[in-house]
Amino acid sequence: MTYQSLLQTLQASNKLSVSELKKAEHVQKTSPAESVPQLLVKLGLCSELDVADAFVESGHFEKVTPDQYPLEVQLPETVSLRFLKNYHIIGLAQTKDAISVAMMDPADPFTINSLRLATGKTILVKVGLLSEIDAALDIQYGEDRSKADKLIADSLTDDLGEEDLAHLKDLASEAPVIKMVNLIMQRAIETRASDIHIEPFEQILKVRLRIDGVLQEIDAPNVKSTAAVISRIKIMAKLNIAERRLPQDGRIKVQMIGKELDLRVSTIPTMHGESVVIRLLDKENTVLDFAALGFSGRHLQQFIDVLSQPHGIILITGPTGSGKSTTMYAALKQLNTPERKIITVEDPVEYQMEGINQIQAKPQIGLTFASALRSIVRQDPDVIMIGEMRDLETARIAVQSALTGHLVLSTLHTNDAAGGVTRLLDMGLEEYLLTSTVNGILAQRLVRKLCSHCKKGAIAGPETINNLRLHRFTSQQDIVLYQPVGCSACSNTGYRGRLAIIEFLPMTDPIRKLIMAHEEAGAIQKLAIAEGMQTLYENGLVKAIEGITTLEEVMRVTSET
Repeated sequence: MTYQSLLQTLQASNKLSVSELKKAEHVQKTSPAESVPQLLVKLGLCSELDVADAFVESGHFEKVTPDQYPLEVQLPETVSLRFLKNYHIIGLAQTKDAISVAMMDPADPFTINSLRLATGKTILVKVGLLSEIDAALDIQYGEDRSKADKLIADSLTDDLGEEDLAHLKDLASEAPVIKMVNLIMQRAIETRASDIHIEPFEQILKVRLRIDGVLQEIDAPNVKSTAAVISRIKIMAKLNIAERRLPQDGRIKVQMIGKELDLRVSTIPTMHGESVVIRLLDKENTVLDFAALGFSGRHLQQFIDVLSQPHGIILITGPTGSGKSTTMYAALKQLNTPERKIITVEDPVEYQMEGINQIQAKPQIGLTFASALRSIVRQDPDVIMIGEMRDLETARIAVQSALTGHLVLSTLHTNDAAGGVTRLLDMGLEEYLLTSTVNGILAQRLVRKLCSHCKKGAIAGPETINNLRLHRFTSQQDIVLYQPVGCSACSNTGYRGRLAIIEFLPMTDPIRKLIMAHEEAGAIQKLAIAEGMQTLYENGLVKAIEGITTLEEVMRVTSET
């Protein structure tokens, strides 16, 4: 194959723009020794995974997974380690007449011919990721430290705990530490992680990525580099690196592997140093579409109906990390028309949306949700979004806004939809105000979606069907439930992506009567179910029957109702 077909594949899949292609072509004229795939990765225009997948699609190469790299050297001594590292090649297996290898650039005829001459055998080529090939070479040739350790091994050998501030800045600015932090971020982006957790302990520094809601540990730098790595992140986020006793929050804007990302950084002091969590906000991968988020059928219609009302309050509830903000932004996208003025007050502003006036709350200077809301109502808005109803004052202003003709959207931290009612009552909001302004309450959780490439179905047994009463949701006699298997497309987890399971509580007259009578959340939930509300658990079972997720995922995030 030619590089032209590789570039066409990358462009067709929106991994490479015309301007980025021109940039790569211009750089190659000044660096002809480097191949096109290497330049694309080196310049940050495409990720290693993007390039490998494009080779698979355009050249019909087979992609090698990390577990397929052998532990023993498969190439003769006539092929030097320096050559293998320069061109990112590794031997996989050999027979009497042929040797199979994995290459970062399997379309490079010079390298393949060189290998054939050096070995005297036919070369069978597969494609691998640059970083995975280099790591496997280290293991085969006895340099089996993690890539993270190698980057900082020579430059960080002292105990950094008592180093002065100037020295700490110098260490954080050294190339190995910068590479280390960039490597962690690149790994997070390539694996679609939502968060990076960097946690120092007495004898080890742990780095974990939250992928599809589940934490997975990755290679981490040496514990001696803890102070330098964390200081590097704090410098990038414009935080005070001298302050290690108090929590700090900041933001980083980076462009990496062809993507522009907004990172939210949070630090807290622990026993052995500062723990850092970085939230990755990738606008390109955030789909603000109700169907893609998991809304369907009656739920979708009910939610759109309350959004179309001219005034009132719509609440979205759930714990941290349940996708409330994404649903809120999807609702704002639906409402964002030239005829409406929309103002939000958020802490923090997660996604910037054109046509919407977004206010960043700053409690340290007195700009709280409540104080911002008092000014917002004088700006003649049609729709107001409040990041979170945290106190009675904010709730009262939201109610007053709804009573004076505004549509108000906000979030609450409760376990289910009915719990949102009791939460507002516990805050001190009068029940007659609540019933006259709240139009509906949505509760949601996120479950992992099964990988469409490798999921495996099996007919559910009669015991499972009877225990879960699955025939409530389908007329089919044979109900197929799916299980995760694992393949290269999902990094061998069996899952790829997440979606919401939801329950929606519309404010009907019978529900209002229960609220006025100060009934408990359980009674409100029971009546809502009698009126046809599908609970989180039931909505999860429906999605399991549809083959979108597994029963285990539903059980993990819900309790049976």
